[in-house]
Amino acid sequence: MEQRISLITLGVTDLARSRAFYERLGWRGQEVERTVFFQAGGLAVVLWARESLAADAGVEDAGAGRFIGITLAHNVRERDEVNRMLTAAAEAGAQVTQPARETSYGGYAGYFADPDGHLWEVAWNPGLPLAADGTITVPDFGAA
Repeated sequence: MEQRISLITLGVTDLARSRAFYERLGWRGQEVERTVFFQAGGLAVVLWARESLAADAGVEDAGAGRFIGITLAHNVRERDEVNRMLTAAAEAGAQVTQPARETSYGGYAGYFADPDGHLWEVAWNPGLPLAADGTITVPDFGAA
């Protein structure tokens, strides 16, 4: 298997509410057959009804708002962008779950939960600078 992620699909309880939330953050989506697609750099973030996603995956829906051991991250170019992004997310309807703070790796980060409880980290990490197109490249941590 190649090391690649093409789509991240978020199961949502109210498609219109979730689409409106992400659009308040400045994202632009397209709805096709009760599914909303957002281009996010080289991959897509997709919103789809929780029950449909669970059925498609062949699992039982454990319910919105339960931590399932995964977070999404939005890295920013400058430290001050973290606070601006967390404020914008809160104004769009997110719950800030962890205010911005210094990190163990020398960065600055905080978290918010979208209307369905999906956790997003907003981080400035000087060790993972963003390229002009917004991508990161994981460095060789073993190189001196």
